[in-house]
Amino acid sequence: MSIRQTVRRAGRPGALAAALLMAVAVVLPAAGPARAAAAACRADTGPYQWQLEAFLHRPQDGRQSAADCAAIAAFQRKEGIRPADGYAGLATYRTMLVVQARGNPNAAGKCPVSARKTACVDLGRQLMWVQQGRRVLFGPVPVRTGRAGQTTRTGRFKVYLRSKNHVSTLYANSPMPYSQFFSGGQAFHGRPGSLFDGGGSAGCVNLTVPDARRLWDVIGLNDGVWVWGRKPGT
Repeated sequence: MSIRQTVRRAGRPGALAAALLMAVAVVLPAAGPARAAAAACRADTGPYQWQLEAFLHRPQDGRQSAADCAAIAAFQRKEGIRPADGYAGLATYRTMLVVQARGNPNAAGKCPVSARKTACVDLGRQLMWVQQGRRVLFGPVPVRTGRAGQTTRTGRFKVYLRSKNHVSTLYANSPMPYSQFFSGGQAFHGRPGSLFDGGGSAGCVNLTVPDARRLWDVIGLNDGVWVWGRKPGT
């Protein structure tokens, strides 16, 4: 409806102002969340642009576009990634790997299937989960493993010590909540802050604190741990 038609329908002079407001509201676009998200989109190409384009079924050219940014931002909002600015950075890429693995994290069969609980750590994808037989009891969740020169050891282990409120005396009294040690001082534990900053841990398998808290209730002493692969960049 045009502004002129709206004014004619209003009939009374007293309704003119309201009619004009209605007409303007129809003509002008709404300033809702979609517009705000579009305005916040980053135009620069992220280091994982190619991978995110493939995952989101976008044309795979490795260059950021407005449509790419909108698709990546929508994925970020769905998965709770902040900021949801459409940038194909490390946190978004690592979350993509988690989403890809949710259906069957052990599809490649790299973690041994056993009647006992096994905490599986895939260094290549920087993921971990717990399985018993073919049933997944926990995860997959993102992890942060050892940096170059302090890599997380690979092989078969078992949980030998648990310390719920552990504080590291070796690393400047750093908090290591929900620590579960499995190999010569290397442990699963929560890391306050982001898992996606810095080059990696000093060898431990870092989880978010909420994930480490949940893991505490899933595995315990003598449960198996299997670590394999190689962390990218180490």
